[in-house]
Amino acid sequence: MTTSSPRIALVTGAGSGIGRAVARALAQDGWTLALLGRRTAPLRETLPDALHLGADVADAAQVDAAFAALRARFGRLDLLFNNAGIGAPALPIDALDVAQWRAVVDTNLTGSFLCARAAFALMKAQAPRGGRIINNGSIAAHAPRPNSAPYTATKHAITGLTKSLSLDGRAFDIAAGQIDIGNAATEMAAPMQRGIAQANGQIAVEPTMDVADVARAVVYMASLPLSANVQTMTVMARDMPFVGRG
Repeated sequence: MTTSSPRIALVTGAGSGIGRAVARALAQDGWTLALLGRRTAPLRETLPDALHLGADVADAAQVDAAFAALRARFGRLDLLFNNAGIGAPALPIDALDVAQWRAVVDTNLTGSFLCARAAFALMKAQAPRGGRIINNGSIAAHAPRPNSAPYTATKHAITGLTKSLSLDGRAFDIAAGQIDIGNAATEMAAPMQRGIAQANGQIAVEPTMDVADVARAVVYMASLPLSANVQTMTVMARDMPFVGRG
């Protein structure tokens, strides 16, 4: 692939929030975009000219069909931003329904695995070979919030997935890294601006940061040559209660 060849990126969960911001930033940086989400209307709102792939990341058949459509259109994939994710209600673990647990695991972990698996296979087989996978982790991969067992468990697991992909990808020129995000100002972060439970039991408003700062960080990770890799990056609102005693 020459420097003038299109760079093809796929962003999952691209219909809102971090996925939307990253997709737009990548497009502005010259990437050709495919967007994946359960509903195509929000994907069209994100980038009208992108390839819109309607799929549930938790469904293996739908993921495989989406990647087949991507391959048919572009012939290759240079970047996967594995972003799709959900949370569960902030309930004590003994009050959580098993279905709520499984929904988070299916989307956040199994969905990331299914997309990474499909991307890995394509990147391995294409010519020129290789590509990059960036998984959206979370500060929850390092420290939980109260009553967040499903989300926190899946984000810890994403770290293991990322490390395995990074190791196994070496032989095929596939780089894999993770971005851990804290308090980007999206729809999901709205409770933080109203007040959210802290480890000491208090409810406190937390600082947020512009989601554009996250998008710039992902664009930087994506811009590196495949001989270099950001293994893990943490980008967070400076004053959020994470480092030290909060």
